[in-house]
Amino acid sequence: MGDVINLRLARKARARRSAATLAAENRARHGQSSAERAAHRTEAERAARALEGRRRDDGEDHT
Repeated sequence: MGDVINLRLARKARARRSAATLAAENRARHGQSSAERAAHRTEAERAARALEGRRRDDGEDHT
């Protein structure tokens, strides 16, 4: 038979893990200099343009 777990404690543990992940992302994002943020922003824009440029055009509007 399976192990018995306390669902309340499991929910709280999952919330703590997601909060820790979000905190790590925020530390990485806000701990950067403005030059690093600008470099990341331009890289993301370049990647988005490259992806959009490789999109197939099938002649139909899917919006």
